[in-house]
Amino acid sequence: MNKITRAWTPWLLIAPAFIWLMVFNVWPSLNTIRLAFTNEKPLTGPGDEVKFVGFQNFIDMMSDELVWNAILNSVVYMLICLPLLTILPLLIALLVEKQIRFIGFFRTAFYTPVIASAVVVGLIWMWMLDDRGIINNLATTLQIVQEPLPFLTDRWLVIISATSLTIWKGLGYYMIIYLAALGNVSKDLHEAAAMDGAGAVRRFWSVTIPGVRNVMTLIAILVCISSLRVFSEVFILTGGKGGPGGQGSTIVMLIQQYARGFYGDLGYATTLSIVLFFLTLVPMIVLARINSKANA
Repeated sequence: MNKITRAWTPWLLIAPAFIWLMVFNVWPSLNTIRLAFTNEKPLTGPGDEVKFVGFQNFIDMMSDELVWNAILNSVVYMLICLPLLTILPLLIALLVEKQIRFIGFFRTAFYTPVIASAVVVGLIWMWMLDDRGIINNLATTLQIVQEPLPFLTDRWLVIISATSLTIWKGLGYYMIIYLAALGNVSKDLHEAAAMDGAGAVRRFWSVTIPGVRNVMTLIAILVCISSLRVFSEVFILTGGKGGPGGQGSTIVMLIQQYARGFYGDLGYATTLSIVLFFLTLVPMIVLARINSKANA
């Protein structure tokens, strides 16, 4: 191999990955930033010109009540999902890692919602939570409530219903990650703590939690990101309308609503996507700093 071939070989090997990165990551990101400062639409008619509007989209967003409602809904969504999807999968993983009879059945049962289609699961939940669905029928028959609960038409009940669906569907996925992490926690530490008289709760806080702290932080970050970007659950449960007057919409739903159609406002929608990007950075930075202090 001559010197020229040897010099070009590394560049040729990384070229496919570099081209892929530029086409599908870098260019879309740069184009998103460009669109946020324009009034571009998917289809422009005669007289419609793409103009540079400066920060006008950001200024309009500040007075858009739907945007603030969507941000509040997404943050509430994240605050509900974060503790439940970080702690519950760990407790379930501790239960199903034990070698007892029929444990394979329970592992499969917990993981099955993960592989189920989000659309199909959402439609089943929508049928269950409808005014004439099985849950309201059961509650009224047992006289727990006098009137059907508006799970799909009340803003906050829509958010709670959607978070319940997200938590139910995500438990198995994060349980698998915790099972892998628990395999690295030393059994000797548990045995030593037990010999010193530590009970199950004490061993959980002093041995298990420190052993899976990094994984717990990773899962918390993943939950925050996916919760702030939630779309399918709320979209399906509300029939794409975002609840009463769109008050139950999330940020991603709002982006989709503004950008859809031939004359959708791409500039304004991409402005919202940039806001969402910076919003997802906040919990990531906070959780990373908490974890770094705990490991210090």
